[in-house]
Amino acid sequence: MSETIQASEAQPRFDTQSALPTEETERLGTDIVAALKTVFDPEIPADIYELGLIYKVDIKDDRSVDVQMTLTTPNCPAAGELPTMVENAVASVPGVGPVSVNVVWEPTWTPDRMSDEARLVLNMW
Repeated sequence: MSETIQASEAQPRFDTQSALPTEETERLGTDIVAALKTVFDPEIPADIYELGLIYKVDIKDDRSVDVQMTLTTPNCPAAGELPTMVENAVASVPGVGPVSVNVVWEPTWTPDRMSDEARLVLNMW
């Protein structure tokens, strides 16, 4: 079993089915989201979480973490570095085991996935 954080329009959904204590999975989830918010696309002044680039974070019972993310476009110049930045940020969270990051293209990212915070930073009202 594991805990999954689904990020839809930058709003996480927690499905707790983990052997880890609830308090621990909640702490890990909160800390992982905070770590993700430290990662910025070098060309966009908003963090990748608020941009809606994180599709799923799965915290496994062994504390390993699988992240599904996307990029704003398949030709994103940061495509080579953003997944590594995400992996390093999540791995920095105390209590997290091995981290794997998978870039996915479905569903396609659109500006609708951005949070109000990202829209404000990018002046996209």
